[in-house]
Amino acid sequence: MASSVIDQSRWIRTFRPSPGSPLRLFCFPFAGGSASYFLPYSTALSPRFEVHAIQYPGRQERRREPCIEDIGALADRVLGAIAEATTRPYAFFGHSMGAVVAYEVARRLRRDGHPAPRWLFVSGRRAPSRHRPEAVYRRDDSGLVAELRELGGTDPRWLDDAELLATILPPIRSDYRAIETYRHVPGPPLDCPVTAMTGDRDPYATVAEVAAWQEHSSASFDLRLFGGGHFFIDPYRQEVIDIISGTLDEVLTPTFANRS
Repeated sequence: MASSVIDQSRWIRTFRPSPGSPLRLFCFPFAGGSASYFLPYSTALSPRFEVHAIQYPGRQERRREPCIEDIGALADRVLGAIAEATTRPYAFFGHSMGAVVAYEVARRLRRDGHPAPRWLFVSGRRAPSRHRPEAVYRRDDSGLVAELRELGGTDPRWLDDAELLATILPPIRSDYRAIETYRHVPGPPLDCPVTAMTGDRDPYATVAEVAAWQEHSSASFDLRLFGGGHFFIDPYRQEVIDIISGTLDEVLTPTFANRS
């Protein structure tokens, strides 16, 4: 799929442009999340790394666009927006649903002959091949809100505001439908290193399910365990940023290039 300037401007948010950066980091939001979640990452990592946050349709300034309720279709659209940007070294980071979208985009880039990401960082998500039957998206609004309260990651004040709920529930429900109906299609493993991060009490991903990410790449694999639940990345934000920064610094060393 060919990309255009209009597509890129809708799909990519670059809060702190760093055109001289030697590596780009593309960040993929969780279900119901938006590009603005990664503003602190951009602040912390620039100008060493240029952070590009993916903005899915149906939220924030794209709220009038229909949501995409299929992970494959979403990955296809993201691919069209970022393919031209992969001529420079780049890496992916995705949390929860974003981890699967990042993985599927990486698979498509490989299929189409584009350079592979230098690293894939995934968090809060079991490996694509580890399926669980889930149907939160089928619940009524009160059931969906109850799920969000239990999971964390959503400001409780938003969940108590009927006007705000009317805005945020549709994209959340659509994202849940997309990730809960996703089925992994077996294929060649990626050839980029993978770092998987997870909370030790995440109800959506056991440590064993997250460790299975190593089956999806022929390169090195690293598992990082944190105390906490699905949104462990909030209290451990700086630690997650440090892992990403330290790893990407290593990627740029001549020693790493000679190993690859």
